Amino acid sequence: MRSIGEEVRAGRRLVSDGAWGTALQERGLRSGDCPELWNAERRADVLAIARSYVEAGSDLIETNSFGGNRLKLAHYGLAERVAELNEAAAAISREAAGPDRHVLASIGPSGKMLLMGDVTEEDMYKAFKEQAQALERGGADACCVETFADLDEARLAVRAAKENTGLEVACTFTFEKTRQGEYRTMMGVSPADMAAAMLAADADLVGANCGNGMEQMTEIVRELRQAAPDVPVLIHANAGMPVTVDGVDTFPEDPETMARLALDVVRAGAQIVGGCCGATPAHIRAIRRALRDAGMIEA
Repeated sequence: MRSIGEEVRAGRRLVSDGAWGTALQERGLRSGDCPELWNAERRADVLAIARSYVEAGSDLIETNSFGGNRLKLAHYGLAERVAELNEAAAAISREAAGPDRHVLASIGPSGKMLLMGDVTEEDMYKAFKEQAQALERGGADACCVETFADLDEARLAVRAAKENTGLEVACTFTFEKTRQGEYRTMMGVSPADMAAAMLAADADLVGANCGNGMEQMTEIVRELRQAAPDVPVLIHANAGMPVTVDGVDTFPEDPETMARLALDVVRAGAQIVGGCCGATPAHIRAIRRALRDAGMIEA
């Protein structure tokens, strides 16, 4: 199987998967539970989620490992189970994906602040290294350092994966629109700043996830494409901007609306498109159908 970058550079566009947190919650994950523990204790449920995205037409399947680093798992008393839980996460998604789809292992932030002295750079690097190596052993062929806001932490995560594994590395940040109409992370990082820094850290793909629906992602893609014209861009958008109903965040875009807006994201320059919060297999199926009907991907 060719790498994701090789496929994109050969002219292929790819469909990624959708939300994992939402799907776990629908199966009973409660606030305060450790999602990664389900890889050991509720394997069948995690496998069912991965398979649902395969059946919807995803070319890339993520893993239930977003918070699977030692620093985050310590909150649950699970720091010594990093290898077990991450290997299981990747093995589950690999079983669902088979040999012909990519397993894009999820690596989220550490939950610690370098600026506040919560953790040293060395310890953070080691935590991301440990996680990335376990995900590779479990069967991942790529990873996505995702939902980051801080350049220094993201650099450490990208470097840890690139220097200690053979995984292809994507990096996505989460941006919000400011009052001035610019997109920035909570740490003030722009899409152009992010692209330059992550490519300097040797990331293979860049992009954005969460925080925005497809409509807003179109603007972000244009900025990323201008800053990094030759690098594959990956977008995982929410199913619209969240709306609070009876104290619960809901995502308003139905599959057809999200799919229609995904066409603009691809036209803006993204080669890989999928979903984040609120995006279900139905959304992914609709995105694939819309891209196929528009002649943007193979049947």
